[in-house]
Amino acid sequence: MRACGFVHLLAAGFVAALAIVMAPSAGAQTRKATAQETRLIRDCVDQKSGSGKGEQCIGLVSSRCMKKPGGDAGLNRADCYRVEREVWDAVLNEKYQELQGDLDEDQKTRAREMQRAWIASRDATCAFYHHKIQGSMAVPMTASCLLTETARRALLLITFSGV
Repeated sequence: MRACGFVHLLAAGFVAALAIVMAPSAGAQTRKATAQETRLIRDCVDQKSGSGKGEQCIGLVSSRCMKKPGGDAGLNRADCYRVEREVWDAVLNEKYQELQGDLDEDQKTRAREMQRAWIASRDATCAFYHHKIQGSMAVPMTASCLLTETARRALLLITFSGV
């Protein structure tokens, strides 16, 4: 019984230490993209999306973020991807609203159905990283997937706006 109690105490201590070590990373998840980071992506999209080179804009913010001290650690890496994904998500939502303005009622319904199907597909695809990897790298890989899929969708909506 005493050995069992010691193991539980040791495990509790480990969990507490881990929580303390990870606290700065958890706090970083409240960070928003800076105006400079947002402008970096938007300027790139403006310059390259019409030429079919828009995918070169994906990762501009997250790669710089990960080059900062500690930025390449698992949870910090995931946070870098999350920050950039928020910028792309804003672009996606703007382009979707612009597209809606160009459509008749039937097309609006179909566009909404298309987006809902895409969201379900994106979420299922990116969640698969957790199910397949099941390790510490699953979190940043899932975050990377969400960033990439969201950015690609934003670029697709930009293409639809030009048609």
